[in-house]
Amino acid sequence: MSTNNFSKKIVIADSQFLVVETLKTLLGIDERFIVADVVSSQSELLKVLDNGFYDLLITDFSLIDYDSIDDLLKIKQKFQPISILILTNSISKTEFAELSKIGVKNIIYKTADRDEILSAVDAAFKGKKYYAEEILDMILEQGDNKSVPDEPTHLTSSEIEIVRLIAGGLTTKEIASQKNISFHTVNTHRKNIFRKMGVSNASELIMHAIKAGWIDNIEYFI
Repeated sequence: MSTNNFSKKIVIADSQFLVVETLKTLLGIDERFIVADVVSSQSELLKVLDNGFYDLLITDFSLIDYDSIDDLLKIKQKFQPISILILTNSISKTEFAELSKIGVKNIIYKTADRDEILSAVDAAFKGKKYYAEEILDMILEQGDNKSVPDEPTHLTSSEIEIVRLIAGGLTTKEIASQKNISFHTVNTHRKNIFRKMGVSNASELIMHAIKAGWIDNIEYFI
């Protein structure tokens, strides 16, 4: 990879190995960009940002242990003029509204192809908006409705599976072992699940899961 003084420095904050490696390869062959660092936690991210200048942060807010989306606002404010590109598996209307409120205007899904990813990165550097087609549909839908009620809480299939394991009495360590993923990843999923469901403990989560039909209430109470 050839580099020059005008190459843009990128930091990737994501805990999915294949996604990270794909981004490193894709962006690494473009001389306009330099993937300078890759981190998998908020503490690592803040450390590298404190120690260097970066033009762009590519992150999945649902897989990094941010306490809330407001943590991204703090990063934007402290490390200006860094841009943020959200690359995620899914996003709810509420999450989109929160990201828009703090000025994050570049959001695509991990199903994006090469051209879409490069277009989104380029738009972020230029200060232009770039949304996945599914996000645009969401924006148009909101525009067609003066008052859009919150959509039902959307959990990914992996998150629903973790809810079932929590209901089965497994600890975070036991879930990590059973799913062959890190303790940190399970803990991040757990935080995201609690945030999405608006609950503060496992008992409240399980009651919501029963109502949603994710677990059998008879099986649970037995």
